Amino acid sequence: MAAPRVRAFFHEPTFTVSYLVWDPETKRAAIIDSALDFDQKSGRTGTHSAEAILAAVAEEGVEVDWLLETHAHADHLSAAPFLKQSTGAPIVIGENIRTVQKVFKDVFNLGYVTADGRPFDKLVADGETLSLGAFEIQVLHTPGHTPACVSYLIGDAVFIGDTMFMPDYGTARADFPGGDARTLYRSIQKLLALPDNTRVFLCHDYKAPGRDTFAWETTIGEERAKNIHLVNKSEDDFVALREARDKTLDMPVLILPSIQVNIRAGELPPPENNGVRYLKLPIDAL
Repeated sequence: MAAPRVRAFFHEPTFTVSYLVWDPETKRAAIIDSALDFDQKSGRTGTHSAEAILAAVAEEGVEVDWLLETHAHADHLSAAPFLKQSTGAPIVIGENIRTVQKVFKDVFNLGYVTADGRPFDKLVADGETLSLGAFEIQVLHTPGHTPACVSYLIGDAVFIGDTMFMPDYGTARADFPGGDARTLYRSIQKLLALPDNTRVFLCHDYKAPGRDTFAWETTIGEERAKNIHLVNKSEDDFVALREARDKTLDMPVLILPSIQVNIRAGELPPPENNGVRYLKLPIDAL
């Protein structure tokens, strides 16, 4: 398989990895899962991390065609609107984002959320393709972590969002609204059916016990052979393991601000009559 070029950007405050991927021949590029800097204590946002991606865009001499989101993230705010202003590229997510929008529109009582996919620019379905120079971006619907999760297969590289982590860390949680461990297992099997040498790029790394460095690239062969949540596990074994583990996990630190923003393609809430934007904190609702 042909190999696109990939540069990774690790956002250590949220353990998130964003990617710039491009066709080296035509210089057409996509940015995947960008992160906005956000200080919860002060409520201040920043674009330093997103600006580092734009600096790489300039350094590599590429043109950004797509801003791809694997799902509505619960652990960081997306920087897609800032990147759209700079590149003009449309923001893309899986078509089942409508389901996620409907759920959280009600959770946060967000009257301004339309739950019809807006303000994302393009909603994509399983098997759909997008052009990236000489490459095709193939959309793989990989739900389980959320109903709207998709992975993006570009040449020999697949960007899998929150489905699997590094083999020594396992797999993603499936206890968010609309998540399901059995569905996640089946999505993972879909990914594991790709060729062994397919490069796998993860959305997060939390540094497994005993490992000193962060890591976010592996292969399908490595995941199939070594993933601690999958090796010698039947579907029922996996579901039991995943559901038991999920019961022990705290909610992500930024889940409440992140979800409100990310179901709207990274757009911050509209300003109120004093010109200030506010995020909501539901009390005893979750």
